Parts: sequence; C-alpha cells; structure tokens
Amino acid sequence: MTGRDGHGDGDAGRAVGRRSRALRIAGLALAGALVLGVGSAGWAYWHLSDNIKSVDIDNALGGNRPPKPEVTPSPSAPALPGEALNILVLGSDSRSGEENQRLGGGDSSGARSDTAMVVHLDAGRTSATVVSIPRDTLVTRPSCPRPSGGSTAVAHNSMFNNAYAVGGPACAVKTVESMTGVRMDHYIEIDFSGFAKLVDALGGVTVTTDEDIADDDSHLHLKAGTHHLDGTRALALARTRHGIGDGSDLGRIGLQQKLVKALLDQIAAQDLLTDPAKLYRVADAVTAGLTTDTGLDSLAELTRLGQSVQGLSASAVRTVTMPVVPAPSDPNRVVAEQPEARKLWESLR
Repeated sequence: MTGRDGHGDGDAGRAVGRRSRALRIAGLALAGALVLGVGSAGWAYWHLSDNIKSVDIDNALGGNRPPKPEVTPSPSAPALPGEALNILVLGSDSRSGEENQRLGGGDSSGARSDTAMVVHLDAGRTSATVVSIPRDTLVTRPSCPRPSGGSTAVAHNSMFNNAYAVGGPACAVKTVESMTGVRMDHYIEIDFSGFAKLVDALGGVTVTTDEDIADDDSHLHLKAGTHHLDGTRALALARTRHGIGDGSDLGRIGLQQKLVKALLDQIAAQDLLTDPAKLYRVADAVTAGLTTDTGLDSLAELTRLGQSVQGLSASAVRTVTMPVVPAPSDPNRVVAEQPEARKLWESLR
C-alpha cells in the first residue's frame, strides 16, 4: 500500500490504513460501528447491545415505499463488500431525561430532529456521499403511522423537521423517502447527551471556525480560529445558528459538516483498537444515546456494517447539502431547488 508521502509502508502501513478507514466511516454513521473489535462475550457485549434502542421501521411503514434497487450479479465481476446502502442519520434534541435538558433539550416533552443526513454507501463500498437536509425545508409530509396508534394527516408546506416531531422515526423515514424517491435501508439517531459523551470519550475535538460565533441561544461564544472543544461546547457548535452568517439553518449545516470532518480526524488519529478500555468507553458513550432500525440494533449487525467499509478511504467521502432556494411563501424557509435536487437524489438510487 502507498502512504500519503507516496512511499510504501509495508505490512504495518497496510494494517494502519485499514484500521483508519474503518474508523473514519464508522464516524460518518455517528460512530455506530465503533463497536467493531469490542464484540467479546460476557457482560460488556451484553451491556453495549442492551444500550441500543430500536424501532421497527419496516413494520411501521409496510410495503408502500420506494423499491430496493435490483442488483444482478455478474459471474465475471469481483465480489463486492455489500450492496449499496442509504442510511438516514438524525441528531435528536430530545427533551427526555435530566441530562438532555441540561444540555439544551428544553422542557420534558417532545423532540426535534434538527440534524438530518442521508449517508449513501456505494455497492463496492469505495465511496460515500453524505447529504444534509435543511430542517427549514418546506415539504409535503405524507400520512404517517403514529407511535401511539392511528395516522397523521397529509400536511402541505410543512417544515421538514416536523415529521419527526409528530410521527417519530418512522415518519422521518417516510418523509425522506417521499421527498427523494430513495429507499432508506437503515436508520440511526443519536441524542444530545450521546453526542456530547462521544466527544468527551474521544478527548474532545479540534475545530477551526472562519468567523466569530456569538450565540446566546446555544450558549456558544468563540473567536474565529482553532479551538479544542469538549462535548458540551461541540454540541453547542452543532446547534448554533443565530450567531453566524444570516442566522439561517444553512449556516448551521456548514458548521455541522465541519464538525463531522473534525470528528473523523479525531477518531482516525486515535489507535482505539489497541486500547480496549478507551474503545469500550467510546462505544458505551455512543450506544447509550443510539436508536437504530431493527436491522442495526445489535453489536453483531453494527460490526458487519463496519467490516464492509474497511476499504473506504476518507478522501472518497463527499459532503453536500441538498440544493435549496428561498420558499416563495416564506423567505425564512427554503424549498428544494429543481432539477438539481432531483438529480442529486437520482444519483443515490
């Protein structure tokens, strides 16, 4: 294998390269696959698996969904690590629990999904695309099953993040599938406290900001420059919007994408697989705040996902924002810009 300086690194270089790639893509899925290598028998394995909460998306939505692409294997083609996958990743500002409230979750009821990303892994797992969806996007929210029973009504010109608020994960998935025509194969959600604990377990994260940030709502005040942030301040950075640019959600998305890349660098820089105790602390922090679909709700399933992306390099990961324009009905909201948005989603089917 060739190192970054163009010279061969030998067996050690290959091992480090494979480990780095695996950890980087694990971070893209909000570190859901960091448990790779922790899958030992006994209490630790049971505890980490028991941490993970799950929701049965397939059962809730039934068959009225975009079809899965049909892949016809070629006898002459080399075996691939897995089929293409689309994963909806949400950051939830849950109001439940004392810790989430302390971190800015608000009152004791309700939750919103102010961070939404579609992570697309190609069939060969040699590239990935991460598409951020602005929370202020006006969409037609389809009828969704309510967690408590019954269904929501169809809602026109509804803010995208309202789907999660009124119908939970299943409605968030159905809304994304309705607006994109792309089937979501998996669902991953991490809450306030889980994100903050992840950053702290990694020893903080280093981020460079291009402008001063002064946001009393997120309690973040930073001068332009490079900063090493603990979990609470990193979470504030992910949430801030009023202290930068024009105060829109698009500015916040830019900060979130910068933070994701910084997290990937922090994860890759640490040799977690040779430090089982630290890896366990990181995995415990992640899984404690994690909700997935039933296809990813165990260490074994998360490990399989991690193993399938060991050949994916960080340079092959593209971060983009769904193309949007100001909404004609409300300058403080946006709508998908066509045909650009449609072409983007078509490329992920």
